[in-house]
Amino acid sequence: MGQPVVVVEKQSRRPGVVWFEANRSLSGMGHESFLSSDTNAHAVSSITPSAELARRLFATGRVTGVHVYQNMITVDLAKGFDSEGLQDIVRDLYQYWKPGMVPPAFEDLVAAEEAPAASSAPSEGGVVIDSRVPAHLIERSRAARARLTGQ
Repeated sequence: MGQPVVVVEKQSRRPGVVWFEANRSLSGMGHESFLSSDTNAHAVSSITPSAELARRLFATGRVTGVHVYQNMITVDLAKGFDSEGLQDIVRDLYQYWKPGMVPPAFEDLVAAEEAPAASSAPSEGGVVIDSRVPAHLIERSRAARARLTGQ
């Protein structure tokens, strides 16, 4: 599940640099640059798609720098490495569910529900009022019911 990104890999004239052109914008109208040697930089703390892509590319150990402008990703490769497998990382950026993953059980996702509060007892007119409903909404509901029934 998710949306695979269509990616075209292009070789640069400079050795050790590869471009990826995606079918969607990752950085909007801004430039974002990331360096693997920068330990406290933007790539570590930011939550933008560009920063997440840079983190994933740096995790391969083959990349020293990433520059993103809209849908163009420029990757500086580490000395002695090629771009094999990097296109898959860019393509799977928005893929949050992959084949072979086991979905979590419902019980793992939902905490045990608490017992209903004492205010859930029937109030005036036999209507059950849930304690999680804000008081102003309960009052608005009573007023609407009164208008509807003509009381």
